[in-house]
Amino acid sequence: MSAPQSRHRVVSKEEWLEARLAHLAAEKELTRKREEVAKQRRELPWEAVEKNYVFEGPNGPEKLADLFSGQSQLIVYHFMLGPDWAEGCKGCSFLADHFDGARVHLANRDTSFAVVSHAPMERIQVFQKRMGWRFHWVSSFGTDFNRDYGVSFTKEEAAGEVYYNYHMMRFGSEEAPGLSVFYKDDSGAVFHTYSTYARGLDWLIGAYHFLDLVPKGRDEDALPHTMAWVRHHDRYGDLLSLGSVAATGKPRDAESK
Repeated sequence: MSAPQSRHRVVSKEEWLEARLAHLAAEKELTRKREEVAKQRRELPWEAVEKNYVFEGPNGPEKLADLFSGQSQLIVYHFMLGPDWAEGCKGCSFLADHFDGARVHLANRDTSFAVVSHAPMERIQVFQKRMGWRFHWVSSFGTDFNRDYGVSFTKEEAAGEVYYNYHMMRFGSEEAPGLSVFYKDDSGAVFHTYSTYARGLDWLIGAYHFLDLVPKGRDEDALPHTMAWVRHHDRYGDLLSLGSVAATGKPRDAESK
């Protein structure tokens, strides 16, 4: 097989360095802008959480306040796993593969992390065991939590437009992904400080940031939708367990899924 033709100029070291320094200036500007936006996010107003949400956890009922685990800050990932789904969303699973390694670091910055899904606890535990994840995962089944935070819809709603990511849109599923942040003060009062959805979740995907560094990038332009290539990490095939792909650039099981 012949080597693929490069669509990039091949230049001298001096020209390469000149181009790299010009791009470095753009990267530094992006870093400054990202820090500015993060500061604005921290300064957003809060809303009090008035409802007493009670989830089903692996060891019994847990209130929203319990999910803080002694910390003052809580990040909740809204994982797409519906009440009658056999397995979790592939895209959410892609994100979830990044969660366990971060938890100890978050805990040492006064931040707890939990995952919430609409499925009953039994379905959550079966899927979590299959995927080998250890993060804290609870069920919001029977509560208003998912609807209140804009990530669950009725079948009738999902057939048309739903209010998701702060506007009306067609989404096509009864479950949607998202992330919400909460704060608990010394009196025990809980506040909702932030929620993000859709492309706002890209920051959680370390694998995407690695791909952004390589010549092909995320390589999703020709796909029917972003993440169309993603599989549950146990479904890539024997030779793809480390993330390599076949010569076609597609996951080996793409035609069978």
